[in-house]
Amino acid sequence: MWSRIASFLIRHRFTTVVCLLGITVLMALSIPDLGMQYKYGGILPEDDPTELAHARFLESFGAEGNVLVIGVEDARLRTAEGLTQWHELAEEIRALRVMVDGQPTVIIDSVFAITNAFEVLKHPSEKSFLLEPLAPDMVDAQPDAPPLTDARAHEIVDRVRSLPFYDGLLYSPNNDATLMMVVFNLDMLNSPKRGRIVEDIVETSDRWAVETGIQTHLSGLPFIRISITNKVKGELGYFIGAAIAVTALLLFLFFRNLAVVSVCLTVVAVGVVWSLGMMSLLDYKLSLLMSLIPPLMIVIGVPNCIYLVNKYQAEFKRHGNKMLALQRMVTKVGNATLLTNATTAMGFATFIFTHSPILVEFGVVSSLSIMMAFGISIVLIPALFTWLPEPREHHLTHLDRVWVDRVVGTFVATVQGKRTGVYVAALLVAVLSAWGMTQMVTTGNIVDDLPDEDRVLVDLGWLESKFSGVMPFEVLIDGKKPGQILSPANLKRIEKFQNLLREYPEFSRSLSAVDAVKFGVQAFYGGDPERYRLPSRQERSFMGPYFRGAESAASDVDDASAVTSNFVDSTKTVTRVSANMADVGTLEMEDLMARLQPRIDSIFPPERFDLTITGTSIVFLEGTNYLVKNLAISMTLAITVIALVMALLFKSARMVGIALIPNLLPLLFTAGVMGWTGIPIKPSTILVFSVAFGISVDDTIHFLAKYRQELRANGWNIRAAVLAAVRETGVSMMYTSIVLFFGFLMFAISEFDGTRSLGLLVSVTLLVAMFSNLMVLPSLLMSFAQYVTTRTFSEPFIDLLDEEDIVALDDLQVQKGASAVKGEERHEGLRGRG
Repeated sequence: MWSRIASFLIRHRFTTVVCLLGITVLMALSIPDLGMQYKYGGILPEDDPTELAHARFLESFGAEGNVLVIGVEDARLRTAEGLTQWHELAEEIRALRVMVDGQPTVIIDSVFAITNAFEVLKHPSEKSFLLEPLAPDMVDAQPDAPPLTDARAHEIVDRVRSLPFYDGLLYSPNNDATLMMVVFNLDMLNSPKRGRIVEDIVETSDRWAVETGIQTHLSGLPFIRISITNKVKGELGYFIGAAIAVTALLLFLFFRNLAVVSVCLTVVAVGVVWSLGMMSLLDYKLSLLMSLIPPLMIVIGVPNCIYLVNKYQAEFKRHGNKMLALQRMVTKVGNATLLTNATTAMGFATFIFTHSPILVEFGVVSSLSIMMAFGISIVLIPALFTWLPEPREHHLTHLDRVWVDRVVGTFVATVQGKRTGVYVAALLVAVLSAWGMTQMVTTGNIVDDLPDEDRVLVDLGWLESKFSGVMPFEVLIDGKKPGQILSPANLKRIEKFQNLLREYPEFSRSLSAVDAVKFGVQAFYGGDPERYRLPSRQERSFMGPYFRGAESAASDVDDASAVTSNFVDSTKTVTRVSANMADVGTLEMEDLMARLQPRIDSIFPPERFDLTITGTSIVFLEGTNYLVKNLAISMTLAITVIALVMALLFKSARMVGIALIPNLLPLLFTAGVMGWTGIPIKPSTILVFSVAFGISVDDTIHFLAKYRQELRANGWNIRAAVLAAVRETGVSMMYTSIVLFFGFLMFAISEFDGTRSLGLLVSVTLLVAMFSNLMVLPSLLMSFAQYVTTRTFSEPFIDLLDEEDIVALDDLQVQKGASAVKGEERHEGLRGRG
């Protein structure tokens, strides 16, 4: 079959290349439509209880996580100049617009600062409450109004700071820190229509800080997620550039031929375009996770190029016929390369079965991209080389590497005479790794992947030190009885719950319908801060009309809808308590919730109330836990699927069992490294195991395929077959491991800690896998030869054709061993690839 494919690709190279380039152009044209992921979430399945609870909250109350805060701490805000400048900043931000369909569009719903604060006043004749601005001379200032004085500025600030309602919202009682809150339209903020509104606010705030000399601190989910999104966009090009640079350098060092480098870079560049185009066509968004796919395609696609080009040059060196060399390249390497790409794709595809939306998208795009990368390479490489000059003699010198032969000889000597040492070393690694695994932790913060010096973390730290945090924390309280959730008894329960939250420093000041009612009671008594409380039973009888307006004279405050509408659903069955909290890790969050839950149940008995804790902080916590729980599932699935593939290839269950050991050992080692070094399991590092397993198992397939061929060639001499397989496959594993090691290592340049850890861990895993497959696997084969090497093993279910031609291993050697020479004689002068 592959002979016919090779003939077709070479004869119809112009047509196939034109078709491929046409598809590439279509993919490239779709890339501008690739959207960015602006929202948090996507980890939990849509039917997960936590995700459903969050969706219910958004449906009932509309928005969460749509507030950007700007904090300052400066006594100059008590002066006329300072307060005026603060007010002008608020007005400048309020006036910002974005262009949507050619029209300036408002995305900011409101801007709230000290100068926009209001107080509640009693209107005796109307028996109602009025909202009165505290600084009308600033908010509604007329052009001919007298300038603000220092005394008036001091009065405004002191009045705001005297109102308990704004304690922890607009001001910190322990210092001069104050906040400005910018509230966005959530639907616009989560869409591309948001334009550069957040960036414009940051620029406006920074310019104001330079002009006034007052330092600003920005935070809130809009600022955090847009900052991270912009870093992702910046790193995408950075990573692609770095991956191409590393690839070009390794290819040049290997082949010493700029034409070969250019062909290989063309192949991987087309693969990158296809992967990005596929994301756009599938309407997936570009997130931190998805941004890893294009550089991954470069790293994983390079071995395809090395296998194919190396075989082409080795064949050309034999007989000097370029077209014949290209045909044999496809014939002898195509099937085996297809298989190794398929097993790698299977490792990535296991994420599809996690039911986590972001992992499903990652699994779909990455697995399809890997298979498309193979197709691109098998079409482009033979076609392009037909149009390039024949390789010259100095272009083929890379096939002779003395140092490679020496290193491989070390592996052979170790397997031949030091198997006990190999087992002891493997056992020691396993024991130490198992101990390291006991030190592993599962954690995750919304911003924990950012470097410590990043502005997002610095400003978040300031906000947490002054106001306890900015991460949304919402509690829904369902009273199960329509119209009764704000009964006097329930208001007291809510107040008790809010007092409970005050005991925990992780939470900022909470806000609920209780605070609205307390503000009204304070207003009834002339604004006395000491009266900021719930009304007594006697007070409810004469305060009721003020809360209801003039509509009725009922005595209860539970239907004070004008004051409490932002905190109660339309049926008055469900109310909310809103707070912010520090960006604590998942472990701390679990401990906090464990301590809170019994006390919450004592306030709201479960048999009478349905209480749901939600918000971005909770969704992120549960998402991280969900990923960890599914890690075992995805890994088990990956191992099972790849084991089935190996069983189909080798028709020996015993051999599959032996083959999995050297692939599980590197994963165990990596888990141990994570425990020793304190790298936690979190969304950004959880990919390590499935990705590394899917790639490293290729070496095992190469080795066993060559081993089976050597068994037949050596008359079922197991010892000779094992040693010959080590000699042949050792070179290929070394070269591909070098490429993959440095390719994944380039992720260490990322600004995101999780991405750096991912790159380092995968690199280490693949390096350990190389040693494991070249020493542990052959040692096991020799020690348990009679048990695992059955006759069925020598009869493949799937014929890889000349399996020894997979990577032209002996063509990389200067001094060929005896088995390699014999192999050439046995196979009509065609040298083996491992």
